[in-house]
Amino acid sequence: MVGAGKAAAAMACAVEEHWEGELSGLVVTRYGHGVACQKIEILEAAHPVPDAAGNAAAKKILALVSGLTKDDLVLFLGSGGGSSLLSLPADKIALEDKQVITNALLASGAGIGEINCVRKHLSAIKGGRLALAAAPARVCGLLISDVANDDPAIIASGPTVADPSTRGEARAVLHRYGIDIPKSVEAFLDDPRSETPKPGHPQFENVKNFIVANADDALKAAARKSQEGGIPAIIFDCAVEGGAREAAAAHADAVRAVLKDSIRPQCVLLSGGEVTVTLQGGGTGGPNTEFLLALALELGSKSGVWAIACDSDGIDGGGDNAGAFLAPDTLKRAQTQGLEPQDYLARNDSYSFFNALGTLIRTGPTRTNVNDFRAILIDLCSQDH
Repeated sequence: MVGAGKAAAAMACAVEEHWEGELSGLVVTRYGHGVACQKIEILEAAHPVPDAAGNAAAKKILALVSGLTKDDLVLFLGSGGGSSLLSLPADKIALEDKQVITNALLASGAGIGEINCVRKHLSAIKGGRLALAAAPARVCGLLISDVANDDPAIIASGPTVADPSTRGEARAVLHRYGIDIPKSVEAFLDDPRSETPKPGHPQFENVKNFIVANADDALKAAARKSQEGGIPAIIFDCAVEGGAREAAAAHADAVRAVLKDSIRPQCVLLSGGEVTVTLQGGGTGGPNTEFLLALALELGSKSGVWAIACDSDGIDGGGDNAGAFLAPDTLKRAQTQGLEPQDYLARNDSYSFFNALGTLIRTGPTRTNVNDFRAILIDLCSQDH
């Protein structure tokens, strides 16, 4: 058993608990997300920018699956974060070059599919290459999805999935966002060896991948909980993508539509997916707090509306928080403290804004990852208690 992602250690423990028979292996997870296992070695590495520990872990995983036979079975446990944790650069690409590329892409506002397209083509283990290394063994991927539409080729950059994207598309992503390409990366993308194995490759005949949890599961569970409490729930969208500010505008429109609908005095709007931030200032904050600050400005001091936006893994971007909380009096409290929300948003400093108000949400690592979670409570009967 091998694996990578923020949920990988918890998944390994679950497999150990239910597996009957021989079992060995290694998984790598983010620093602070480890869980002690009996048979499986747990390593920790950096996320979202790869480090030497992830590089070493990926090498060990590739060595473990090499030299197997058709009578062997490889379980791959994959979840969000696996792309940076399996940080084994392709031949002649230095780890430092991958770090530069990753930092630039994360700051550019590129979507996760675009980022992972690049990652796959610069890797010796992602984009289906782990499955090729394990051949002729049987390979079973068990995946917790943190991506819209649960595409297994994007989750953790698809180490066990034939890759439909091309090196030309990877190069196009880098050009689209004006990324300065290191010479080693430029040379590798010019080389046909940088192409990933494609669907129809015969060595994927013994490979199967299964989605075992996703955002839809989480949102349906939240909807059931809300309804048990007597408040109707509407799943607005389980696969939100794009910029945090644009997503906030769309959610604000949905809130205004509900407020006009007098037959819904109470309801909860739920959404999942993953939004991005294009860094334009030097502030601190992740996509969830940026979404929430933009939503506050879109709605103004709207009576009867509360909201939370959190990453289900407990980490919003690179901060120590999962997200934040918004109340009808948030902007009023900010004004009282001399905080200018527009200024904070302009410099991507949403963390500092909500921290000053004491409304950051800190859960610590949850050891799972089904993407962002947003809930907007609309209660026209309240007095904003």
